[in-house]
Amino acid sequence: MDAGPGTAAARAWWLLRWGGHVDVSILDGGLAAWTGPLETGEVLPEPGDVVLTGGGMPVLTADEAAALPASGGVLLDARAGERYRGEVEPVDPVAGHVPGAVSAPTTDTLVDGRFRPDLPAHFAALGVTPGTSVGVYCGSGITAAHEIAALAEAGIDAALWPGSWSEWSADPSRPVATGP
Repeated sequence: MDAGPGTAAARAWWLLRWGGHVDVSILDGGLAAWTGPLETGEVLPEPGDVVLTGGGMPVLTADEAAALPASGGVLLDARAGERYRGEVEPVDPVAGHVPGAVSAPTTDTLVDGRFRPDLPAHFAALGVTPGTSVGVYCGSGITAAHEIAALAEAGIDAALWPGSWSEWSADPSRPVATGP
């Protein structure tokens, strides 16, 4: 259950889809948006078998993510703007962003805890439309999954870079950009 901004639900959505389950949804607005009655107490699920195959969602390596902007694609940085600009870095050893990446904070895809109704226009303003090659990263791949769910809601396919900024910033040979 995700009673927060939806990042845990989006990560579960992405992982299940990556594992080969295509019939997976996110409750837009989280539990607060559910209109029916809820069960209380302990609920024991029926035993079952789940087979994960892997590869059901596209992923990028660090090198593929870095090359995306030069090849006409768009690399979105889903972290907060101040992390993208290099003003603050609460987790990783280096602040900034991958050169060529576009700042696209995941929080900008939401209004009152729900996907904003104008997602296609929002992403178009960032240079992303259906058919654009898109990669998404964040700090460690969690928030980027939410951005990918928002892109999917807008009808746009995108690849996740699971290593994200934590992988990039841990390699001192990688260039780092700061500022807008």
